[in-house]
Amino acid sequence: MSKKAIIFDLDGVIVTTDQYHYKAWKKMADEKKINFDKTINERLRGVSRMESLEIILEKSEKKYSNLEKVELAERKNNYYKEFLQCVTPKDILPGVLKILHGLKEKGIKIAVGSSSKNTPIILERIGLERFFDAVADGNSIKNSKPDPEVFLLAAKMLGTKPEDCVVVEDAEAGVEAALSGGMKAVGVGSATNCSKADYKASSMEFISIDELLM
Repeated sequence: MSKKAIIFDLDGVIVTTDQYHYKAWKKMADEKKINFDKTINERLRGVSRMESLEIILEKSEKKYSNLEKVELAERKNNYYKEFLQCVTPKDILPGVLKILHGLKEKGIKIAVGSSSKNTPIILERIGLERFFDAVADGNSIKNSKPDPEVFLLAAKMLGTKPEDCVVVEDAEAGVEAALSGGMKAVGVGSATNCSKADYKASSMEFISIDELLM
């Protein structure tokens, strides 16, 4: 039976703000004289802000208290928000609009499932809020991917059973979250290296709607 709903991760699938995350973490790390580079940054894909911070602090000689960690994460997020002012509809990734329009024409329910607490800001900046029937993000979950919480919440918001949903993800943690939640997983971008994905494509540009709904 064909699927009834598609849940999209945001960053790396619909829009790319990776460079802004990197610049924000880099600025924070440099201020604290913590070694941080693009290799370490790759480990942060699909991971929550606090978990990302813990990974970065592995390179720190100083031990930080919980309050100090919260301050560092907030500092990074403030830098990130500043960088997000540069985001425009031009940053929507190739193939996304065609897929979204096609799904709407078929009456398929669409949601965003992202660990980012900045999801509403990004959707507003790129002008895509109107396409989504539901948005589940870091503001409404306790556990980040690979926990399936955000995708299960999105399915619930859509009124759809998990087994009737397909998740489109660019991170291995997201693919694992989708599968553990009982959903099909389409891996794009970096997630094409994930052997567990049910279907793979280098980008949204190379996915057909029929393939998404199978």
